[in-house]
Amino acid sequence: MIASTAEGLDLARLLLDLLIVIVAAKAAAELAERLRVPAVLGEILAGVAIGPSALGLVTLTGDRGVSVSVLAEIGVVLLLLQVGMEMDLRELSKVGRASLLTAVAGVVVPFAAGLLVGELFGLSTNTSVFLGAALTATSVGITARVFGDLRALATTEARIVLGAAVADDVLGLVILTVVVKVVEGGSVGVGVIASTLGLALLFLLVTGAVGLLAVPRVLNTVQRVAISPATVTVAALAVTIGFAELADSAKLAFIIGAFMAGLGIGRSAHHDRVARDLGAVGNILIPVFFAQIGINADLAAMFKPSVLGLAAALAVVAVIGKLASAAGTFGTPVDRLLVGLGMIPRGEVGLIFAAIGLSSGVLDPDQYGALILVVLLSTIITPPLLRWRLGRSAPVDETVADEEPVDGWLTAAHGTIRLNATPPVSLTLPLALHAANLTGEAQPSGDLLTWFGNHRTAALQWDPALTGELVHLLRHASPRAWRFLDVSGVLERSLPEVAAAMGHRRADLGDLDPTAALRFPVVERLSMLIDPDAEATVLIVAALAADVCGDRGDETSCAEQLAARLLPADDAGRVAALVRDAHLLRSGSRDPRAVARTEVLHLADHLGSAEHTNAAATLALALGDLPVHQRQLLDERVRQVVAVLEHPEFTGSEATDLATTRRLQAAKVFTDPAVDERLRFATTAYLLSHEPEELARQARLIEPLPRPGTARVSVAPEPEPDRWKVDIACRDARGLLARLTDVLADFGLEVVSASIATWADGGVLDSFVVVARRRPSAKDIAHAVEAALDRRLHLVAAPSLSLDFDNSALPWHTSVVVHGPDLPGALSAVCAAFAASDVVVHSARISSSEQGVDDRFAVSDRVGRKLDAHTIEEVRSILADGPTRRHLRRR
Repeated sequence: MIASTAEGLDLARLLLDLLIVIVAAKAAAELAERLRVPAVLGEILAGVAIGPSALGLVTLTGDRGVSVSVLAEIGVVLLLLQVGMEMDLRELSKVGRASLLTAVAGVVVPFAAGLLVGELFGLSTNTSVFLGAALTATSVGITARVFGDLRALATTEARIVLGAAVADDVLGLVILTVVVKVVEGGSVGVGVIASTLGLALLFLLVTGAVGLLAVPRVLNTVQRVAISPATVTVAALAVTIGFAELADSAKLAFIIGAFMAGLGIGRSAHHDRVARDLGAVGNILIPVFFAQIGINADLAAMFKPSVLGLAAALAVVAVIGKLASAAGTFGTPVDRLLVGLGMIPRGEVGLIFAAIGLSSGVLDPDQYGALILVVLLSTIITPPLLRWRLGRSAPVDETVADEEPVDGWLTAAHGTIRLNATPPVSLTLPLALHAANLTGEAQPSGDLLTWFGNHRTAALQWDPALTGELVHLLRHASPRAWRFLDVSGVLERSLPEVAAAMGHRRADLGDLDPTAALRFPVVERLSMLIDPDAEATVLIVAALAADVCGDRGDETSCAEQLAARLLPADDAGRVAALVRDAHLLRSGSRDPRAVARTEVLHLADHLGSAEHTNAAATLALALGDLPVHQRQLLDERVRQVVAVLEHPEFTGSEATDLATTRRLQAAKVFTDPAVDERLRFATTAYLLSHEPEELARQARLIEPLPRPGTARVSVAPEPEPDRWKVDIACRDARGLLARLTDVLADFGLEVVSASIATWADGGVLDSFVVVARRRPSAKDIAHAVEAALDRRLHLVAAPSLSLDFDNSALPWHTSVVVHGPDLPGALSAVCAAFAASDVVVHSARISSSEQGVDDRFAVSDRVGRKLDAHTIEEVRSILADGPTRRHLRRR
């Protein structure tokens, strides 16, 4: 493109074209997916909409059209690379007789019929051959999705169709290679076809052997000697391009080379890395290819009578040809119409045929448009036809065994899980779990899969007695077990939350690991953290809930629903609590001051027991890796909480006893009934956080309650030098903390920490630890406080301060961490913003250094709830931009 730019290419216009194509294609694909239509159809229609036939936003003529077309061709290379990487040759080798015969019939009949249609319409032999070849391929993705949606993947019909479609892919690519070579040669003859077929087969054999034997070793070598982890991906791309070049040099379709490279790369140990890296590029360029197909389509020409006539004839033979392929199931007791319907969609491979035919000149725009209509029609009509046929399937007539055989219903022997007798439908769920546990050593037999497929619509309800077997699966089974449960359809009916999570992962185009949807990473990490022989049913279920519900906005509700299915009511409640508290512990580990005594006491009271705390901490570690410093903070926080919980005098009813003891000890310091009465109505947290002597001094300060507008102040030395405890007692007022911190700032006192105690009669006692070389004057501070109570609250902007709000770090309150330069009045500005937003401050820890302030507050709204998004935004806006008229009115 740079070279072209030097020759006059409008690079800006090219980039604009690429922007339009990518955005339109992905937006249309998203819409199509939501309408349960294949995404490729949305991308093609997007190309039609932005192309010359409709809006005319993008054209593929001229230099910039050539450049967009080149990007589309790269997209085809990546598409065929993905197809090759995802193809399991072992599964292909297991394709049964019925699938193989169906595949062969599904290629031969449509090819012959398409060739005949071309001849009848007076088309050239080359064009007729190409049209026939384009009708041979079957889209496995579309059929598999419909069978999966209808829980019919375990049926015999589905297995035959999917096996035949995989074989069709390989046969279709061979036919494409031969046809392209033949038609470009200009003549069709037996000798030309034979030589081309021989060359194609030779190329497949040679590149297949090289790909399967040499490519994995080459990639291993590159990975071993390279420093950058991305080098192996670059090497894989180089192999792909090299194979494509070899195919082109052999006068074969270059995409067959990309496909063969994918087969080799898919067998390497670096498959996942390459798939993830190149898949990210493919997610951009592959839609460009499908959009290009729509851009190339002449919408006006597609609806000409001659084009519609050709399209109709091709569509008829395309459908009939695939319906006829069901003859390959002769001798197999299946629904042949269902098999034939499953073979109808052409999808991606048919579109590749069309694009190559147009670019090579074999197809003119009218024939190209007719072929596109056929591919679109076959892709659109198949899902509703399959749903219709599956819905009309007759009930299976089977003889159910009177009792369980001596060897059990299932037996795993010689690598196969067999059904020893026909069980009642009521055993569907327990047998599915039992079979899943056996998949590690054997494969399900066809009869077993057919039995599950025949009962795909039976209603299932989870029995908590089966949860033990599920937990065993979670701890020890491979993805094959979950694949079996998914295919058999039992998950969607018995554990819909799990099935929905797997479906969501499967739809994630950014994760190209084919087993990702069948794994539970939180459960896997948890299994490595706990004793393999330990009884941990509740904890494993909590990890499953975290895996399944983690991406949902209603995680707690989802966890409760899932746990309620799996466990008795008491244990289900513990699961939801474990998930919630694991996140609580992880969030708190971000702040090194989250281990302060007051917060540890609150957290211990919330968690309730050392056993629950340790279980929640283990789950917190399983939720994902933590940086070293956060892991250390989490460990320290858990250690302190457990230490508190192992001394029951700090929590529960004994905490109340300790608080009572401290209150009585404080009352003895001042033999005044009013002091004891004041402390009697203080909070337990306040009493536990202070020593008796300090409680007595503070209670004496606030009792009797000061008159409105007046304040009492006491100043006492702290153990550390130049630090003083300033206690201020007064009646509650709007913005009280802001006013008090403003006064302390005016006296030049640096606040180190702050705590607040309130009473129902409006009494407030704010305690500050301040830094000062000389003892502050209690009398002067009191006069200044009274003056501050008499004036309006002063709101100022402090845009240099940043506030981090966290509703998950504390059990009951919102944690607020303030960072920024240590400027005069910073603390007062924050407290004033809290007051203007009706935020109540429960505790504060103030810290400053050469790097600036690092203050932490525990806050709530006026009724004790954590802050909502609106209040958080309001506090931030006041500090960023200053008060608004609404704030001034509220003051």
